[in-house]
Amino acid sequence: MGRRSPVQQLRIAIDTGGTFTDCVWVDQGCVRMLKVFSTPLDPSHAIVEALEKIGLRRSLVLLHGTTVGTNTLLQRKGARVALVTTSGFEDAIEIGRQARPKLYDFFFDRVKPLVPAELRFGVEERTGRQGRILQAVAPAELQELVLRVREDHPEAVAISLLFSFANSDNERTVAAVLKKLQVPLSVSHQILPEFREYERTSTVVVNAYLQPVMQNYLENLAHRSRRWLQSNARLRSGHNNATVFVMQSSGGITALASATREPVRTLLSGPAGGVVGAAAVARRSGFERIISFDMGGTSTDVSLVDRETRTGSQSEVAGLPVGVPMLDIHTVGAGGGSIARFDTAGALRVGPESAGADPGPICYGCGTQPTVTDANLLLGRLQPHRFLGGEFALDLGRTLRMVSEWLRNQQSALKLEQFAAGVVRVVNATMEKAIRVVSIERGYDPREFVLVAFGGAGGLHACELAAALGIPRVIVPALPGALSAFGILVSDVVKDHSRTVLWRVSDKLPMTQLEKEFSALRKAAEKDFRSESWRGALQYQRTADIRYRGQGYELNVPFTRNLMDAFHREHHRRYGYSHPEREVELVTLRLRTTMRSPQANLASSNAGRSALAFTLRAGSGLLRRQED
Repeated sequence: MGRRSPVQQLRIAIDTGGTFTDCVWVDQGCVRMLKVFSTPLDPSHAIVEALEKIGLRRSLVLLHGTTVGTNTLLQRKGARVALVTTSGFEDAIEIGRQARPKLYDFFFDRVKPLVPAELRFGVEERTGRQGRILQAVAPAELQELVLRVREDHPEAVAISLLFSFANSDNERTVAAVLKKLQVPLSVSHQILPEFREYERTSTVVVNAYLQPVMQNYLENLAHRSRRWLQSNARLRSGHNNATVFVMQSSGGITALASATREPVRTLLSGPAGGVVGAAAVARRSGFERIISFDMGGTSTDVSLVDRETRTGSQSEVAGLPVGVPMLDIHTVGAGGGSIARFDTAGALRVGPESAGADPGPICYGCGTQPTVTDANLLLGRLQPHRFLGGEFALDLGRTLRMVSEWLRNQQSALKLEQFAAGVVRVVNATMEKAIRVVSIERGYDPREFVLVAFGGAGGLHACELAAALGIPRVIVPALPGALSAFGILVSDVVKDHSRTVLWRVSDKLPMTQLEKEFSALRKAAEKDFRSESWRGALQYQRTADIRYRGQGYELNVPFTRNLMDAFHREHHRRYGYSHPEREVELVTLRLRTTMRSPQANLASSNAGRSALAFTLRAGSGLLRRQED
């Protein structure tokens, strides 16, 4: 895979988290790990610091899991975006869906759209639901549109016309004219050729909102890495190039150019690496049904893997719908840096606010508010002089003094140990609820799965969670604090393509039409791989979104000639009933194309230290090292 011989290159996977930046690479057959503190204002500073510590002697490939897109969206620090849509649909992104987050609260604040009303532009055009052009865009209106958009000085433009997934001619025409503005364009038929106007438009707007920020960050990272390599005296032999690839939310890596063009696909970049890494480690130990439990410094990410990682096509990030494929990951604000407090009623609360990397927990030396990490230290669950392998000492004396003073200021009657134990119980309850969301609420019994615990704090809380949920076994990987980076290292190159068809099926599948549509998706995937100069064998996975006629939701089912039977079974498993006699609808066809990573053998064969995992049997107190 790739454009150069892997012998000449060092591949380093880097996962930028809220507290630490984790690096994983392979050196002489052994998996190595490095942690440095994150630099939230510019994550690339921490990455260059890590490269300094690693001490490179050859050309470099960076495989990067980043939180830049997520943080940009959460903090509303993206680009000034103009939206061009079909006339009469300018306010679709503000109207949204009828569903209300709080049914009986008349005073809740709705999430504001990323594009204000004055930056939404309607175009007189119409495409029918079957793909017939009912009204083309007039040339005079196009010229006027360019002038109107230019006057508002947008930094990016999102284009989402009605039914462009059925026929993109009008959308292509509009995009061709708006190229004159020389700003990034996000076009719906390229990013998400699927139905549901609100979700499609929201996804394209999010992409446009992130595009300038991600482009600047990723290109700056590549430039910094190359400049550092070129200035390094040990690397003046000519092999001083640095290439950057980015982890996607779907669980695969992509080229830098694709990530800058479609940054919406990187929103869950780091957590996706964790799921891939957890599945790889569990598979080495003989387990294929797992619940991944990633407890970091800021948040906890949980996901269920039933023999293979599965993606969902409808997610929500920062209250905004995102329709690109993402691994089914549920995130809660519970991490090692989560801040403890008492609410107005005197009840103990933990999170979602986090101390992050700056100032960090009290025991790191700068923080002033008690966190989960401080509670674990006070309870003796952390050893002060063995944190980060002994490279960083925790300040137990400062923690005892400041937490005691904080409790007095809160006028709490709790003793120090009682308070610390309460913090752990509260945060465990939050994480237990998250695991129930991805298991019980999806129709799975957690007692049939293995809990894979990782992240900097995962191993501290895993056994209590497993006991509460009846999970019989816990796996703690050998490098738990950097498993997300390990997952990025072993991830394949992935391209996802889809198209909405909305075909009704009563009895027999329209196999000829289906093969034609999948063939078109396959050609598009192969074209994308060629355009990025990837070389290697491609693997294809075909699935379909299906529903009973009249339903408003779909289930994604692997595509086979027994598709209908598989759909009825999956519907019964998920919801407890099925209607084999009812007419069904084929809604969206999906193709996932993958190319194996050069490091894929780390996840499937004997590779030294990467094979080690600790396995706990719930209730037995037995800890054993497993090397299978």
